[in-house]
Amino acid sequence: MSEGEVKIVTSDAVPQPKIVVVGSANMDLVVKTDRIPVPGETVLGGEFYQLPGGKGANQAVAAARLGGNVTLVACVGQDGFGSTMLDQYAVDCIDTSHIRRVDGHATGVALIGVDRLGQNSIIVAPGANALLDTNDIKRAESAIRSAQVVLAQLEISVQTVTAAMKAARQYGAVTLLNPAPFHSGDKLPADLLAATDVLIPNEHEALALLGIPHTANIDYVDVAAELLLTGVGAVVVTLGDQGSVIADKYGVRLVHALPVEAVDSTAAGDCFCGALAVALGEGEDLDIAVKFASSAAAISVTRMGAQPSLPARAEVGE
Repeated sequence: MSEGEVKIVTSDAVPQPKIVVVGSANMDLVVKTDRIPVPGETVLGGEFYQLPGGKGANQAVAAARLGGNVTLVACVGQDGFGSTMLDQYAVDCIDTSHIRRVDGHATGVALIGVDRLGQNSIIVAPGANALLDTNDIKRAESAIRSAQVVLAQLEISVQTVTAAMKAARQYGAVTLLNPAPFHSGDKLPADLLAATDVLIPNEHEALALLGIPHTANIDYVDVAAELLLTGVGAVVVTLGDQGSVIADKYGVRLVHALPVEAVDSTAAGDCFCGALAVALGEGEDLDIAVKFASSAAAISVTRMGAQPSLPARAEVGE
């Protein structure tokens, strides 16, 4: 194990934490290219990949591979993409009993360009994801009741996410919200923020949540501290290769990232969230959980694709 990695020991005495992920499931259509085109421009790409993705599914797969007992609450279409994705979730031992298949709507699709530096540009067609609603949360109540952690994102409706977080809070689960995607001018409901134990934005989402324009002189220690005042229990702002900033009742501090050579950053944030859910579900404190999540995310950016890049527990440290 290299310096800076976190060792979280699993054994028969530490059961798999039960984690419910509520969110999106997409098929990712990925093209590698020298650079991302600007509006109105066409560039010639290279290799093409068709890979299961979606923030909810990515986070569920990440948590499952890292030791979680995971249930995914999602919607997919009655199409080939949906069938392929369900088969893959089974390989990762994810409980798919609360994934609803819908007629007349395609499975969600993400169109992803990845440049030579591993940076990406993504356009998402939500498809069946838009149909995930509060009734799906009610149907998944038994899974939420027994969960240690419930994790959600914003590629589904805010109303559905709010219902999930409130149900999780009612039954005593730790609630994690990854507010992605999020754009300036949007607003999260106060009751959703109040039901969130840990808010996990990246640097762009953190600024958008506060309505702050992006400049070169942003101090994310101040940003994390201000986000804590929105009513959430704690904040973890992820900054890519610059690490993460934690803000909670104990103060604000920086956690450094592990240096790696990035190939594709597509699912790094999702990997971080899934890993954080596992570590918190195992009873680790937030600082240790963030270090574990950082190690897992660092591994993920060294590989192509969303779900194919997500590491197994043994790779991060037993």
